Amino acid sequence: MTTLTNGWEIVVGLEVHTELLTHSKLFCGCENHFGSEPNTNVCPVCLGLPGSLPVLNEQAVELAMRIGMALHCTIAPSTFHRKNYFYPDQSKDYQISQYDLPINSNGYLDLPDGSRVGIERAHMEEDTGKTTHLGGSGRLAGADRSLVDYNRCGVPLVEIVSAPDIRSSAQARAYAAELRGILIATGASDGRMEEGSMRIDANVSVRQANAPYGTRCEIKNLNSLRSLQRAIDYEALRQVELLEEGGTVRQETRHWDEDRGETSTLRVKEDAEDYRYFRDPDLVDLAPSQQWQDAVRAALPAMPAERRAALIATITQPSDAQRDAIEVVIDLGLEHYVHSAVAAGADAATAISRVANEIAADLEHVANLSPAAFSATVLMEQSGALSATQAKTVLGELLEHGGDNPQAIAAAKGFEQLSADSLGATVASLIDAHPDEWGRYREGDDKLAQFFIGQVMKSTKGQANGKAVIAELQARRQGRSQD
Repeated sequence: MTTLTNGWEIVVGLEVHTELLTHSKLFCGCENHFGSEPNTNVCPVCLGLPGSLPVLNEQAVELAMRIGMALHCTIAPSTFHRKNYFYPDQSKDYQISQYDLPINSNGYLDLPDGSRVGIERAHMEEDTGKTTHLGGSGRLAGADRSLVDYNRCGVPLVEIVSAPDIRSSAQARAYAAELRGILIATGASDGRMEEGSMRIDANVSVRQANAPYGTRCEIKNLNSLRSLQRAIDYEALRQVELLEEGGTVRQETRHWDEDRGETSTLRVKEDAEDYRYFRDPDLVDLAPSQQWQDAVRAALPAMPAERRAALIATITQPSDAQRDAIEVVIDLGLEHYVHSAVAAGADAATAISRVANEIAADLEHVANLSPAAFSATVLMEQSGALSATQAKTVLGELLEHGGDNPQAIAAAKGFEQLSADSLGATVASLIDAHPDEWGRYREGDDKLAQFFIGQVMKSTKGQANGKAVIAELQARRQGRSQD
């Protein structure tokens, strides 16, 4: 993350476009599906052919309301406008969008660090087609020819526009990540940035602290959280350098080059009047009834913030590493494994660690692992029947092959814990083999406990329990100090 010097401050507002998980497009019956053969999911309506008329998709309206409610927005009667522009990705040369009366407005999003970002609006619109430039760098400039796929035309979108409340690229990334989690939780979007179902435009400007806002530049179509953060940092430094050299920032749209790590001019930024908005004469006003709104609100599931808080509450004074693990669990929607284990009497911290590491590493087979089998495995580790290494192996078997009997898997692999006498003899022999390390451990160098645990695991082929090894080491240290 870049930190600006000489009193400069970054000001960022984000526009997040998310495609909605509907069966059909926003104004026609064409299939809403990613990856189809080009120009196969099209019809006269989404191509804007003469005589065709749009009909609003009810499911898209419901998903848009879910998003608005999750972002604490006001749901209000809205209208559709035609946004006119002349690009080849819309065969009718206009996009149906919402302008001065959006369905969702005046909301907010609270981030995990406690900061709040305002939501100005979350309006409905149709997506455009996809243009592929062939030859040269893959951009329009220098391309030999361009191909247009209209399958995406008319796919329902919600554009979520934040207030300019973001003050760093890290905060922008946190906002986008939290918003993505909300979109997935509502069922409105799959959040797959790599497929373009969630795309981010960043409006970036700089100013001296508490001064009026500077001139903003919009960076278009950022398709990863990493690109978002890098692009904001680069653009802020570019503007500062320009201003400090006596230049001025021009309002424009810029392109982010991921390979070169820089932005470049795409076009001079349009203002609202350039789009020549006017009410779409083929669409009536949209006014969801209060009964419909109440039903949508009642069906909303718990959002990431609430689910995160529930996991955090299971650990007394969670560490930063544990909070990071909880973020992984929530992001992947796997917290039901943790809650199942805790309900069975397992330690929450161990359960969270196993989910964030072992299960998260094999999402391809996660359907094979039942919460009951996971809980039983964590309890075996907690009781000392399995070492941490053995528990990971058992979970790996359950993920790959399924089943509900981790005890049988452990027995088949010969996972039997060492007896207390056997463990004591093993530790004693290793102490004799490593007198220097033992001496430093006795003097208080607790980091060497991990050295002895590793040696014990190696000697016993993973059959020892790490906690039992530490207990044995501590008992021997105390016993020796009394001699």
